[in-house]
Amino acid sequence: MIQLPEDKLVAAYTRGIDEFLKLLTDAYLDFVDNDLSAENMDKLTGYQHALLAYWFFREEVNQGGFVQLIQNGYGGYIFDNPTAKALKHFGARDSAKIIYKAAEIYRAHQEELERETTDEEFMAMYVDFEEFDDLEEKYFLIEEEETARIVQFVKEHIEDFVDSII
Repeated sequence: MIQLPEDKLVAAYTRGIDEFLKLLTDAYLDFVDNDLSAENMDKLTGYQHALLAYWFFREEVNQGGFVQLIQNGYGGYIFDNPTAKALKHFGARDSAKIIYKAAEIYRAHQEELERETTDEEFMAMYVDFEEFDDLEEKYFLIEEEETARIVQFVKEHIEDFVDSII
């Protein structure tokens, strides 16, 4: 059960959307012992998974794009689950569209994108998969606004994201 003190939630929200998201997603990861696996997936709700998927998506794309996201093992978690549909429900329609388009590229080249690579091969993937570039650029332009929408949704529906506020 995900339990968070109300004062921690308020303080994190006051410090900004990054801190608020981090508080929640850290709680989710702590709850699964920092090892999200098939055996413990059912410990989190669909809303919790959607927010955690967005956290991974945002962190990975901002740091190294879709190639990094996939190479770091998050492709299936983001693209094979209803992440985009959930984000649309949270009000982040443009992020959802980007994920839908990235998922098409991912599925068409999944084996190649997920294979073990050397550092050189990894860097070459950025050239091989330039079709991600436009999607990344679009995301960078909307990321702040879309994240704010998601956080507002979470704040308004906190009972769907935290099992208990203490």
